[in-house]
This record gives sequence, structure tokens and C-alpha cells, in this order.
Amino acid sequence: MKKSLGVKALMYPMPVLIIGTYNEDGTPNAMNAAWGTVCDTDKVIITLSLCHKTVQNILRDKHFTVACADKDNVIPADYVGIVSGNDVPDKITKTGWSQKRGEKVNAPVFDQLPVALECTLISYDEENEILIGKVLNAVADESVLDEKGRVDLSKYSPVAYDCSTHGYYALTQRVGQAFSDGKKIK
Repeated sequence: MKKSLGVKALMYPMPVLIIGTYNEDGTPNAMNAAWGTVCDTDKVIITLSLCHKTVQNILRDKHFTVACADKDNVIPADYVGIVSGNDVPDKITKTGWSQKRGEKVNAPVFDQLPVALECTLISYDEENEILIGKVLNAVADESVLDEKGRVDLSKYSPVAYDCSTHGYYALTQRVGQAFSDGKKIK
């Protein structure tokens, strides 16, 4: 029997997104955001409050990157979520992350995060705090690619956020084949 838990956003898995921008002085900035996903083959949607330094940077420059944190980067990923760029403008120095400017956007791609999307701003709705970005490029470290150049989750362990317990969980086990397994009961 199911038990009612009330109004809770219990959607699993919830990615741990690292949103990268540059501050006005060119220093890299990043924040941790759990409320986001892809919303088309070339778009991302993220709920972000206007008070974040990262959002101010996106509205100014119209560029940002989105990477999923992985199990090797849980501590720095959590750090960029609990420390505000409004208070610590050079917070990336404490993470140990290095970065390069994106190929298609003026935003940082962090070397330690294996997969990133380079995005440009489509819209930001202040009332609902919804940001939509267009993906201009996807980049991945060769160490997480298979022989056909596709991201291989057996070589890359993105983490998910559990909003119920505030835990981070690595996604590592393949359990099926999309567009195939359902044929067994068709």
C-alpha cells in the first residue's frame, strides 16, 4: 500500500548540475543546482533564483556551461552549492578545479567534470525562476567515451541528488536496453 507523503518533488534521479560562468573580472564561477534537466535535444531548463551570482553572470553574458557532477567531485560540487559567489568571488580556487573557456561560449568548462554542455541563454523568467538555455556544444573527456565516441556510463559515474535525505548517489549500474526490452511483452 502506498503512503501519502504530501507535496514533495520526489523525482529520481535528480542530477547534480554544476553551472559555470565568468564573473565581471573574468574569474570562473560555478554553482550547484539540482532543479534542472534537458527539455529537448538542444535545450536545458533549470530553476535558479535571481539572487545567485551565477544567474547575474548568465543574464549579463548570455553564456554558461552545465556539467553533471560525478562521484570523484562530490566534495567540490557540494562546496560550490553551499558557498555563494556573492560572498566568495574566487570560490573555484578552493575546489581544485581547473578550467578552459568553452569552444562555443564565453563560460568555463571545468577539466575535472568529464561531460559538459556549452549553452547560450534563450530566456529567464524572473517570476517563476526558470532559465532555458540552448545547447551549442557538448564536450566530453576522452576517458569517458566508448570506441564510437559516445559517453560510456561504465567509465563515468554522474551523481544524483536525493531531496528527501539530501544524499548524493552515484549512478553506475546498467539494468536494461531502451527501445528493446519492452519488446519482450509487446
